[in-house]
Amino acid sequence: MFKKILIANRGEIACRVIKTARRMGIATVAVYSDADARAPFVRMADEAVHIGPPPANESYLIPEKIIAACKQTGAEAVHPGYGFLSERASFVEALEAENIAFIGPPPAAIAAMGDKIESKKLAKKAGVNVVPGFVGEIEDTDHAVRISGEIGYPVMMKASAGGGGKGMRLAYSEKDVREGFEATKREGLNSFGDDRVFIEKFILDPRHIEIQIIGDKHGNVLYLNERECSIQRRHQKVVEEAPSPFVTPKMRKAMGEQCVALSAAVDYHSAGTVELIVSGADETGESFYFLEMNTRLQVEHPVTEAITGVDLVEQMIRVAAGEKLAMTQDDIGIEGWSIENRVYAEDPYRGFLPSTGRLVHYEPPVEPWADDGAANGRRGVDGVRVDDGVYEGGEVSMFYDPMIAKLITWGKTRDEAADKQIAALDAFRIEGLGHNVDFLSALMQHDRFRSGELTTGFIAEEYPDGFEGAAVDDETLRLLAGVAASIEAAGEARANAISEQLAEPIVASTSWAVRIDGRDFAIDLDGNGAQVDGQTIAFTTDWRPGLAGAIVSLPGDKTLGIKIARDGAHWQINTRGRTHRIRVLPARLAPLAEHMIEKIPPDTSKMLLCPMPGLLVKLHVAAGDAVEAGQPLATVEAMKMENILRAEKSGTIASINHAEGETLVVDAVILELED
Repeated sequence: MFKKILIANRGEIACRVIKTARRMGIATVAVYSDADARAPFVRMADEAVHIGPPPANESYLIPEKIIAACKQTGAEAVHPGYGFLSERASFVEALEAENIAFIGPPPAAIAAMGDKIESKKLAKKAGVNVVPGFVGEIEDTDHAVRISGEIGYPVMMKASAGGGGKGMRLAYSEKDVREGFEATKREGLNSFGDDRVFIEKFILDPRHIEIQIIGDKHGNVLYLNERECSIQRRHQKVVEEAPSPFVTPKMRKAMGEQCVALSAAVDYHSAGTVELIVSGADETGESFYFLEMNTRLQVEHPVTEAITGVDLVEQMIRVAAGEKLAMTQDDIGIEGWSIENRVYAEDPYRGFLPSTGRLVHYEPPVEPWADDGAANGRRGVDGVRVDDGVYEGGEVSMFYDPMIAKLITWGKTRDEAADKQIAALDAFRIEGLGHNVDFLSALMQHDRFRSGELTTGFIAEEYPDGFEGAAVDDETLRLLAGVAASIEAAGEARANAISEQLAEPIVASTSWAVRIDGRDFAIDLDGNGAQVDGQTIAFTTDWRPGLAGAIVSLPGDKTLGIKIARDGAHWQINTRGRTHRIRVLPARLAPLAEHMIEKIPPDTSKMLLCPMPGLLVKLHVAAGDAVEAGQPLATVEAMKMENILRAEKSGTIASINHAEGETLVVDAVILELED
């Protein structure tokens, strides 16, 4: 077994590998850029080596710097995590030339499966179902248009070396191809150093299912069941779960055996994932098509660990050291259900645009996960596990992926795992930048999610006009009105205690007028809850002035986690995927409420504001141009993803305030329309 390994990655996956290596008694080496000098993974490792400035192509993507760090520290092996150099065959060959082990598959398998064009040819030869499309290189936009027309719309344009949702564009028409082909090439080049693009038929109403593979160097390959990854946004997975609510045992066996056969065809060893697109409910298991094979550990691997009890990182290390798998296919079972939500630095209320900046406050619902060597350790504390690599006061940088953390829950049933997600998300405190916690909670509560009727179009279909917060029922609204009144009363009681010695102490209120989300309620408090419009609601809270959160206790041992903030004369209470703005007044002052002056935000409807820090890649218009609603105005690149900013209304361009190539801050005015 290795005595020391180097992790050629950063963030939560670096922390994840270090934890398992530590349990196995293996010393670890971290490499870090200037941006990560104070990151948790650097502090966790036994040694750390600085490798350059923040841009990945000047640090984490330079093989020579990784190899030099291995030589400097005496690391015998490299775990690549995912992304960066994890699927670069030339990196593995360079390590082998220096007699450094790679904790991953052989370079030939990486080369064969990492090229999406070549991998489809191999899959077809191995007898695996493949999606109809053009398997070859595309010359230019006109060639792409011809191919798309021959295949038939809709089609998917993909960077050949792509992954993680980058370098992908869905096209429903020739216009979409002409608008997106060059952007797909640029994203492929910027993210993977390869601008080749291929085009394939887009399967309507598809489910995205993937099979986890593990193999050793002795010819043994197993499949560790499937993961459902259908809920995606811009082809980036948002929610993953294991097992799938759709896959039958017969389908699971058919999928698993085909994926094992494909792996064996390229002499695969280590962990890997075969991604499939599934259409229909054909119980023979023949309704699936090969998409690609990811020759690395997946972001969503914890859900597989939770239902199988297998530590995939440990297996990767043991395989790289030459050990045989200590299990057979018959040993792989399914216990319970696990769901993973990716907590991103993005603002769902602003079209899910990236949100970079400082984590002013960061408090996960449980301490970041530590593996105790048992299956229950891999499921976390009471079925809740957090994998993260950030810290309070740290920056979420524009240079790297916007993921803040992964929230994993495990339960005996799918509903139990989802309920644990909702409770854990209510306890997740993130301040200082936009995040998608509300959106994730809304997904977990959604009737369609609960029914298991998932497709990759779920988010676009269920939130066609964007996200405005989770739905809320009348019962919850009345409860929160009562809670808000009790919070205001607690603050008033504290003020009374301070003013006891004054000549005219504050008059205590017993009745309150509450306006929440535009609805008015009359509240009378008592020791066991409140009368809300004459209806008794029993509850207690542990809130006291100064706290940013509280637990509301309800009859039947039920609880509700809430986050609380002051917003001028109002309160903000966040729970179950929605923030409620609440005005609380003593009932005697309610008639005066309509005369209170509220600040009206400025009108910015004539301006195109930059929604996140980024690079202005392209201006699609010039001063004097007439534009229509929905027309592209500018393209801004942030976190290696290009974002097309469109006109919200028709008009004429009055002025262009920034030039292509400029770096923009949040809310920079890119251009303005005439009055």
